[in-house]
Amino acid sequence: MDVEFIQNDSLEDFKSLIEKSVQKAQSILILSCDENHHDSDALSAILSSFSIPIIGGIFPQIIYKNKNYKIGTLVVSLNETLEISVIDNLSHATLEIIDEKIEATFGELDDTVNSMFVFVDGLSQHINDLILALFENYGLSINYIGGGAGSLSFEQKPCLFSNKGLLKDAAILATTKRQSAIGVKHGWESVSDPFNVTQSKANKIIELDYKPAFEVYKEVVESLSKQKITDQNFFEIAKAYPLGINKLSAEMVVRDPIMIEDNSLVCVGDVAVNSFVSILHGSNESLVAAAKEAKDDAYFEGKHFSLFIDCISRVLFMESLFHQELEAVYEEGGILIGALSLGEIANNKKHYLEFYNKTSVLANMERFS
Repeated sequence: MDVEFIQNDSLEDFKSLIEKSVQKAQSILILSCDENHHDSDALSAILSSFSIPIIGGIFPQIIYKNKNYKIGTLVVSLNETLEISVIDNLSHATLEIIDEKIEATFGELDDTVNSMFVFVDGLSQHINDLILALFENYGLSINYIGGGAGSLSFEQKPCLFSNKGLLKDAAILATTKRQSAIGVKHGWESVSDPFNVTQSKANKIIELDYKPAFEVYKEVVESLSKQKITDQNFFEIAKAYPLGINKLSAEMVVRDPIMIEDNSLVCVGDVAVNSFVSILHGSNESLVAAAKEAKDDAYFEGKHFSLFIDCISRVLFMESLFHQELEAVYEEGGILIGALSLGEIANNKKHYLEFYNKTSVLANMERFS
C-alpha cells in the first residue's frame, strides 16, 4: 500500500494525487481537511470521474506520521476491492431503513471479512441507529473503525468521499479482509454524581433529573470551573467538561456538548432517555496516558499500518501539548495516518460497538500490500 500526502489546499493537486493513486490501487481511502475549503461541486465532479471504490471524508484536521494538519490531504492506495454500502439521508432514516440497506449490500458476511470502515457525517442524527443496525447484523464477528466527518463550524455540509461524489447527511461503510486490532480509551474521569436523562431527542438532551438539562449542567460546571457560562463561551468551557454515559463493565461513552438550544444540550451523538450521565473532566496527562493505553490494546503482530481516529476536541483541550498524544501512539518507521474527528466509531471484538466522543481510537491493521 502507498500513502500520498500533500500539505496544501490546491484542488488541482488533490485531483492529481487521486489520479496518481488510482493507477496502482483497487480502492482508495481519502482523508482531507475542512480548511482546504474545496468547492463541493468541484470535488464531486472529480470523485465521480473514477470508477474504483472510494471511501473517506473531510475532517477538522488530519494526521500523518506524528503531526496533525489543518490543511492538506492523504490518499491511501488499497490493494483490495472494498465492498461499499452508502446510507443516504441518515437523519431521516429509521432503524428499519438502515438495516435494510446494510442487508441489501452486505447480506451475511463470509468468513473472509474481518474489518469494516465506518465513516459518517458527524452532524447527522440517528448515528446511534446506524451503530445498532451494524451490531445487530454482525455483532462482534468483525472489527469496526471509523469516525464522524465534518466541520468545526458545526455547519452541516457535504463531507464524505465516495465514487458517486461528495455526500452529506450520510454514512459510508466498507468491508475488508484485513485483520485488525483496536484500542479505545479516553482518559476522562467523573467529577459529578450521575444524572438520569429524563427527556432527550436524538442528540439533544432536554432534561436531566426532570430539570432543564443546561441548567443542571451549568450549575455543576460553573462550580467546578469558577467561570460563568454564556452562549458565547459555552463551547470554550464545555470542551473541558464532557458528559459520560455510564455503561456496565465497559469504557464510559463520552458525549461532547457543543451548543445550547432552548435550555437543552446539543451533543455530537445521540443520548438515550433513561441513560445515566456524569460530568467528566481530565488533564493533559490523563489524556496522553489513555492514548498510550489504546496503542497497547491495539497490539498487532505482523506487518501493519496504524489508523488513528482521535477527537478534535482533544486538540482543542490540550492545545500546544497535543503533540504528546501523537508521540504516544507513533512508532518510528511505521505508517500512522488518521483524522481528528467529530466522534469516533469502534469496537474490538470484545465490547459493544459504540459512537464515541473525546476518545482515542487506534486500529493497527494488516497492510494492503
